[in-house]
Amino acid sequence: MGRFAPSPTGELHLGSLTTAIASYCHIKSLGGTWLLRIEDTDRQRCSTKFSEQILIDLENLGLHWEGSIWYQSERTDIYNELLHDQLLPYVYGCRCSRKDLADYDIYPRFCLPDPKTAAYEAHTLSQQQKTQGLVDKKVRIQLPNQSMGFIDGIQGIQWSNPQQSLGDVVLRRADGTINYFLAASVDDGLQGITHVMRGLDILPLTTTQISIMSYLNLPTVEHWYHLPLVENHCGQKLSKQNLATPIDTLSEQKCQNLIQKALTLLKQPEVDVDKPEAMLEQAVAQWRLEPLQHQSVLGKV
Repeated sequence: MGRFAPSPTGELHLGSLTTAIASYCHIKSLGGTWLLRIEDTDRQRCSTKFSEQILIDLENLGLHWEGSIWYQSERTDIYNELLHDQLLPYVYGCRCSRKDLADYDIYPRFCLPDPKTAAYEAHTLSQQQKTQGLVDKKVRIQLPNQSMGFIDGIQGIQWSNPQQSLGDVVLRRADGTINYFLAASVDDGLQGITHVMRGLDILPLTTTQISIMSYLNLPTVEHWYHLPLVENHCGQKLSKQNLATPIDTLSEQKCQNLIQKALTLLKQPEVDVDKPEAMLEQAVAQWRLEPLQHQSVLGKV
């Protein structure tokens, strides 16, 4: 079970399209199912207009998902329920501002309760009181302070100590917005995602996601793949923040060209120019991971 999970803070560009095609071709080459999830918890940055355009572009390109689309903005109650029911022993409220933390790369645990206070509250406060104590605060989670390893199907064996590399990350902002760490962990577990293919820039977050899924007693992702990045000519990751050009799927020829460009970046064998669905079917039949392994950059555009 694989998935593509774009955030609708802008339209798809060649970098995000390359990720979509890679995740589609890989899971289909294994005879698996490709799901679509819209990661739109950040209501200030995400737009319905962009969500709708992403769906149009995927359909025009022949990237047809299976099942219903999960919109994370519609699942806030589920995230909060699991946060309150299963993660309370690991989380605490934080009132630190960005100014307070400007000089720190990793959160210095200013708001972490001392062990005696935490033990007392654990035995004396009801679940409702603990939950109420998190209102109007950032909710941080204590991650394991130990080295954790996993095998990445592209980048090889990875080791990381989530506490030392990221610290106590924020799961929910003070305004109630659910952050990526919690939403992605919950949904990957509940959707039964077994294969995650995403950009190399998210690799450092993986042991954090594994830890949260473990805390939640959710089935963990079995296979991780972190794709080399597509960069612009300045050596920056191609992204909406760096004003990457949106893709244009208004004609069949434009879709054919986009599929060819993405497959070339992914170092895959050429496919015959045909209907987008037929081109992807051939790409699936020819899909290989070997050309991508141990690479950090797919190319510059």
